[in-house]
Amino acid sequence: MDKLLFIDDEEGIRRSVVRALKHEPYEIFTAENGEIGIGFVKEHISDISTVISDYKMPGLDGLQTLLVIGGINPEITRIILTGYATMEAAIQATNEGIDGFLTKPFDNVELRAKIRTINVRKRLKQFVSEQVYHKIEKSQGILKPSFHEVSVLFSDIRGFTHMSQHIPPDRIASFLNNDYFTPLGEIAYEHNGVVDKHIGDSIMVVFGTPIEDDDHAVHAVTAAVRMQEKAKRIEQNLSEKNGLRLNIGIGISTGKVFSGILGSRRIKSFTSVGMPVNIASRLQGMAKGGEIIISDRTFKRLSGRIDAEILPPVTVKGVSHPITVYRMKI
Repeated sequence: MDKLLFIDDEEGIRRSVVRALKHEPYEIFTAENGEIGIGFVKEHISDISTVISDYKMPGLDGLQTLLVIGGINPEITRIILTGYATMEAAIQATNEGIDGFLTKPFDNVELRAKIRTINVRKRLKQFVSEQVYHKIEKSQGILKPSFHEVSVLFSDIRGFTHMSQHIPPDRIASFLNNDYFTPLGEIAYEHNGVVDKHIGDSIMVVFGTPIEDDDHAVHAVTAAVRMQEKAKRIEQNLSEKNGLRLNIGIGISTGKVFSGILGSRRIKSFTSVGMPVNIASRLQGMAKGGEIIISDRTFKRLSGRIDAEILPPVTVKGVSHPITVYRMKI
């Protein structure tokens, strides 16, 4: 992703921006209206890193254009360009998810600096989930720790160690990012889950924090079913790619955890800790490819809304007695 697209209906402005950015480390492209800009993004969906659009244009205005582009690829940094007369509208645009705004007339040095700053801020947002980011914003930068009930989901690829020993690292990285972390992470997000972390080939998702959700168990199980369905479809497309497989096992546990921002002075993350995390990890380890194993507490929270078979009790480190678990029928 090393291309920048600038959208403006005034040819003079387009030329000025191209001149101002000609020494920047990305290819620059222009479009004269929103429709053309959207078409260009669709054709170069994986290559565009930044789109700047003038606010006032015939047809689609800049905000409408950037909202459509965000739907095409949310990783693209979207910046609105506006005159002082429409400054209030530009500020409102940032409240609707646009990453930043620039004002015209612009100074070339300031223009380059602000684009870099907005891009860096956009990239840093990718290191925390969107839910956590917005919670921090609403909490004026302070996210207080909490202790409450959640459902924790762990997913892991079966046979990944063998794959990683026989496939080049760049192919493994592409496979994990594009065929596993991204599609399954999107499913978690759609069901109010927060991707807590990626651990090797494992994904840890928490449902019920930082935004409280009384239906966290339902959302966790629903997401798990969709993840398995998605993984099977991806697996079919991978069958012709030498050595790559997406056969996943999933474990889910419900209970009380401590959630907060933890870490050292130099690096921190929002995470959840507690016995449900350990149990979910243990159940994921038990699950065979294509299976979802859930804890007794998760099963009870679902009130008979799923079909599952009881399994022999299992032991978990830190729990004094064996626990009851279920295998979902999907």
